[in-house]
Amino acid sequence: MTKITKLKTGGKFEGIYSYSRIVKVDNWIFVANTAGRNPETKELSPDPLEQAEQVFRNIGSALLAVGSGLEDVVTTRVFIQDPKNTHAIMDVFGEKFRGIDPTVTVTNSPLASPDYALEIEVTAYLGTGKVDQERMTIKI
Repeated sequence: MTKITKLKTGGKFEGIYSYSRIVKVDNWIFVANTAGRNPETKELSPDPLEQAEQVFRNIGSALLAVGSGLEDVVTTRVFIQDPKNTHAIMDVFGEKFRGIDPTVTVTNSPLASPDYALEIEVTAYLGTGKVDQERMTIKI
């Protein structure tokens, strides 16, 4: 029988807009687009790199709550507001996912607030980080 877990983190928009931070369906874990606001202080740094670090803390905490972590992430979508910040933000992304190597889609687009430098959405599969993985390189 399928088990579904819906996790809210107490963010005000989760309640207003009726969504969950995570929906876990059996081993699949879907994490909503996540910004870099500190959930404890409610502050959002004006620095894009500090926001990026906070995004990963936020996603990591949410994944941990359902028994997972960044090592289980299989695909990502990165939304960056200002194209000039793309390479610096993706350097942070590269540090966090080194050796994990999920797929990634990166786009520059307006976000829900002009104060957000980025948002990241991920999909994970519980246990991915603990199994043998075949790695291949091809030329396309």
